[in-house]
Amino acid sequence: DISVVTMAAVSPTLSKLPEGYARKLLTLVFAFDEGRGKILLGMKKRGFGMNRWNGFGGKVEAGETIAQGAVRELQEESCLTTTVKDLKYQGHIYFEFESDVTIFDVHVFIAEQWTGTPTETEEMRPEFFDIAQIPFDRMWLDDQYWFPWLLEDKPFSAYFCFRGETVILSKYISDDLQTGFDLLKSSAIPV
Repeated sequence: DISVVTMAAVSPTLSKLPEGYARKLLTLVFAFDEGRGKILLGMKKRGFGMNRWNGFGGKVEAGETIAQGAVRELQEESCLTTTVKDLKYQGHIYFEFESDVTIFDVHVFIAEQWTGTPTETEEMRPEFFDIAQIPFDRMWLDDQYWFPWLLEDKPFSAYFCFRGETVILSKYISDDLQTGFDLLKSSAIPV
């Protein structure tokens, strides 16, 4: 069943970027309530993405695997605890910003099991949203395109090219979790 993609089945990989590009390796983790009727999002309180609802994540630190970074970021930003084995690798998104050589290489996870109480931190204010009430108008513009894949438990790879933080120039989404940067970028269509 392609919808069941566990860490054991598919691990995050780093595809080669074209010459001249730099990589910023990032994680993004989502947690659902027990019945999967609500998703936990965090209001970003500072830094890049401030005043937007998002999942929980950030930079992978030296010495960490991508999944270990995801576990740490979820705990730091929401006070929820999970383990690498309880993460489901759901998606891989490349973000390119016009006139910038740094590619945001984002690995998306679902915390299948977690403990704790979502608690506000210096960086994020967590809140559960009904699946039918996700605040897309206060999220990153690209979320409306790939969130359906996340909510339907479908693995995906995606590419988005932005002008600034509010205009998507081109996009492409694939149902192959292992699709590399070159193919996604070359398949992207104007928005």
